[in-house]
Amino acid sequence: MKKGDRTREHIIMKSAEIFNQKGFAGTSLNDIIADTGIKKGGIYRHFSSKDEIALEAYNYAASLVTRKFSEAVDQEQSASGRLIAFFRVYEDVVNNPPFIGGCPMQNTAVECDDTHTELRDRARQGLNAYLDIIKGIIRDGIETGEFKEDLDSNALASFAISLLEGGIMLSKLDGDNKHMQMNTASFSIYLQQCCLKIR
Repeated sequence: MKKGDRTREHIIMKSAEIFNQKGFAGTSLNDIIADTGIKKGGIYRHFSSKDEIALEAYNYAASLVTRKFSEAVDQEQSASGRLIAFFRVYEDVVNNPPFIGGCPMQNTAVECDDTHTELRDRARQGLNAYLDIIKGIIRDGIETGEFKEDLDSNALASFAISLLEGGIMLSKLDGDNKHMQMNTASFSIYLQQCCLKIR
């Protein structure tokens, strides 16, 4: 990798951490300069604006979390186990989140809902990608006979994401992983009682 490419990657990585903790509005160019150790001219040699940095930083942060999800899902054999794996990635969101600052999709969606359409669109794309992955797992579970044939994959995927993101938000707000733990347990019980095919 060329020096210029390494510098650009360094800016993206450090900026992703700042944006995910302080938000787009709360992050200044001076914050990025301080954290990267790169002067203003060096930043602008690689990026045309703070907006461009933020979009690249979001992509980077989201890709790391997606990789954590994939690694967790790949360790499970059953469809229900793969769905629960999403929750396990955030089981210690208070002390050890998969990316510093919590869920990039949630943080971006909340802050940029009415303020930054490009970042909001990136978060929406992330949501749709996660929903597609979860719906694929549910369809696999139906095909293998693990889940009931009439299971609504759209509704279950939306329910799963809502419980996951709600658990993340409440646990971070309260400083206690109990919300994430309760949501994980509740989702597991729901799968067993309402989704699994009786054999």
